[in-house]
Amino acid sequence: MLRRFAETVAYVKVNLFSWGGKMQRLNIRFEGRVQGVGFRATVANLAASFKVKGRVANVADGTVDLQAEGETSELQDFRHAIFRQLDRYIVSTSEHWADIDGGTWGDFAIGADQLR
Repeated sequence: MLRRFAETVAYVKVNLFSWGGKMQRLNIRFEGRVQGVGFRATVANLAASFKVKGRVANVADGTVDLQAEGETSELQDFRHAIFRQLDRYIVSTSEHWADIDGGTWGDFAIGADQLR
């Protein structure tokens, strides 16, 4: 039974991300007036319009951390939508892109605050 569960999890994980393009993970750290202004909720609402999965969370230092996974083109469009919608709150960002074989998340949601 455990083996069947592991096979099912592997199947679901692969098929959740079989959109046909190159899969990547995008991490953006947003600095500015990004907490207490609906930033995370707006990012989560925008994510619903794209084939992306991941988390957006407040960080103890006053920044917001975004981790998103999907096809490169979807992530680029999602990123542009965030900047179009929220640029007035963003002072600076740091970004990291990485190729991935499979996804970490099954959806996109607001994550728990990061206390570090």
